[in-house]
Amino acid sequence: MVLEAIRYSRGRLQILDQLRLPHVTVYETIQSSQDAWHAIRSMRVRGAPAIAIVAALTVAVELEGLRLEDRISPHVSDTQKFIFEKLEYLLTSRPTAVNLTDAVTKLKKVVFEAAQRSGARGGDVIDAYILTAEQMLVDDVKDNEAIGRHGADWIMKHTSPDQTDPTVSVLTHCNTGLIEDSHFISSLATAGYGTALGVIRALHGSSSLRRAYCTETRPYNQGSRLTAFELVHDKIPATLITDSMAAALLRLKGVNENLGAIVVGADRVAANGDTANKIGTYQLAVLARQHGVKFLVAAPRTTIDLKTLTGEDIVIEERPGREVAQITGPLYQVGGTVGSEIGTMAIAAQGIEMWNPAFDVTPSDFIDAIITEVGVVEKGPDGLFTFQDIFSSDASRFKYSSER
Repeated sequence: MVLEAIRYSRGRLQILDQLRLPHVTVYETIQSSQDAWHAIRSMRVRGAPAIAIVAALTVAVELEGLRLEDRISPHVSDTQKFIFEKLEYLLTSRPTAVNLTDAVTKLKKVVFEAAQRSGARGGDVIDAYILTAEQMLVDDVKDNEAIGRHGADWIMKHTSPDQTDPTVSVLTHCNTGLIEDSHFISSLATAGYGTALGVIRALHGSSSLRRAYCTETRPYNQGSRLTAFELVHDKIPATLITDSMAAALLRLKGVNENLGAIVVGADRVAANGDTANKIGTYQLAVLARQHGVKFLVAAPRTTIDLKTLTGEDIVIEERPGREVAQITGPLYQVGGTVGSEIGTMAIAAQGIEMWNPAFDVTPSDFIDAIITEVGVVEKGPDGLFTFQDIFSSDASRFKYSSER
């Protein structure tokens, strides 16, 4: 079975409703910025890179629709205003994910420059926007594949495989993965190969992975619904655990399973390396330090926000408390089979107050390395992360900091 998380062709965009996975596969057509805003806000599409791609392509679809209906203003100022307003609106859908901010900033720059060209008309601005948004999709695929390779290489160089079985096990949290389609590599949390789960795929592809462990990731269960689904789909040896089992896993199985690394994605990385990611990430970093396991963040450079100095400056989205108090899924039938009827059940005492931050911030002290598409960033001799090299004009020559 072939699945696509994002189906896009010029003028048409569909997303796989991730809230219904893994039991029901439904594609939702995105026709307007309002459609995209609600899909992102409700987490029918999720993952910082995928959010940015869907937002960018949504405006491209709207613009192509205007072109087909011959409703494009000849005045570049009107077209620029239209695009800017749509992008600013979409920016409010998920405030913590920096990839969306980065995409909006880049797209605005492209639009502004196209509008300033001599003789430019509204259609010229639209062409520049659509081509840039489509290129973002292509680049995301390439970048995520590179993240997977760099991360797998780093793990094998910095862990101690069993000499009789030179493979390593990895634990991941939330969902950062992919599903392949016939046109390009599409993904659930990204538009490409995946970040943290891309590292797992790269290890598996080189026969270096013993087992992948994934947490269920409450309260939305992205691990049990999405990551587990992808691991099974790709026939990668994997085991699902509840979030509260992580400490026991490291203590009781860490040595025998050669569990060498915990790899997570990121929604925003501050200039000092502090990282905001799905709630529950911070506690895994603390456990990794206690048990001598490497803790790695896998993220494209678009996730690194040099304007945000530390994690203290990251705005943490808080979601409705009801998400903690209920769970949705297909109902079991008599005999233990999974039926097609979907139900939502209350799992908490009525009247209890609930706190539901969507993310937490892991201090850079607990992070061993940050995997990007151009290489792996380690701390310098002063124990601090610096990202200048990976943003320089010759970033393609960047090497592991331990090798410089």
